[in-house]
Amino acid sequence: MTPLTPPTPPAPPAPRFATDVVTFYHPDFWGLDSAEALRDWARDHPRPFWERVMDALAEAGITGLELTFPPGDIDSALRAFGSADSFRRELAARGLSVVSAFIAGSDAPDWRQAGNLPAIVADAERRAAFLAEVGAQLLVASLPMRTTYGTRPPFFVDATYMTRMADIAHMVGEAVSRYGVKLAFHTESNSTLWYERDIDLFMTLTDPRYVWLCPDSCHIALGGGDPVAVARRHSQRVALAHWKDAVRPIDVHLTIDDTVFAQQQPYMTELGTGIVDWRAWAEAMSGTPGAGIVLVELDEAADPVAALRAGRAVVEEARTWPAAGDHTPPHIEIEREDQA
Repeated sequence: MTPLTPPTPPAPPAPRFATDVVTFYHPDFWGLDSAEALRDWARDHPRPFWERVMDALAEAGITGLELTFPPGDIDSALRAFGSADSFRRELAARGLSVVSAFIAGSDAPDWRQAGNLPAIVADAERRAAFLAEVGAQLLVASLPMRTTYGTRPPFFVDATYMTRMADIAHMVGEAVSRYGVKLAFHTESNSTLWYERDIDLFMTLTDPRYVWLCPDSCHIALGGGDPVAVARRHSQRVALAHWKDAVRPIDVHLTIDDTVFAQQQPYMTELGTGIVDWRAWAEAMSGTPGAGIVLVELDEAADPVAALRAGRAVVEEARTWPAAGDHTPPHIEIEREDQA
């Protein structure tokens, strides 16, 4: 008797693709000569800024958007369109919508300052109210940054510190939940939620009903961690993930000041050109509550449309051939538009 061939398992449902507005922050995309010039122009011309971002998203086939720090922030959208509902309708006219908003540390009350809790909660509630109006359900935050290694007195990311952060996260998570919004924490490089140990400790100390995780594949890898292992360990708390590639772990102590994000840029790269195991990552993501959205993050792409299309191709290839328990990085050939 001829043995029956087991049926091929059905492919997981196609996710919705999204990106962070920071993808569009490269001055070359705007014909400007610096990031400062872009910020100044966008501040003075918020509607043209948003209209070009929306048009580029539609051209790239990306339907979801994460708001972030200026110029692509909530206040800018309100200045451009007058209200959350008007912003939602402008997006919807192009087949787009907001999926999340990111709270940048420089754009919000400091979690380390005693007495800031009322302001922290009020700021989060304001953002959650906007998200509810535009039909989004995710507010993404980060924990405060570390201090430069060797600073005196030293700052330790220990159980006492993490307990304070968890207490604040609970208050914020409960407050935004009343708007139908989940609070998820991003694993930012050189922050106090960077190393695998940081993530595990914070997740252990927080209530899964009110505190979720937004793992960033690049940033975890930059800290020498295994993003796939992190995603698998905390799979049922992943509300959203940032899909971004890394060149190699950061192997030096960076100066943690206003320039730290620029210092990290050389360690980041477009999807499929770095060290992240995209097949294993895609498989891990497929079992999470956030599986329905793939947020392709490309910090400051000079040609965001081409970069987003290339990133989407990497994701689709990785999802077609999920990993079978191994961590062998896929070698995915991407045909760029300028090579076609």
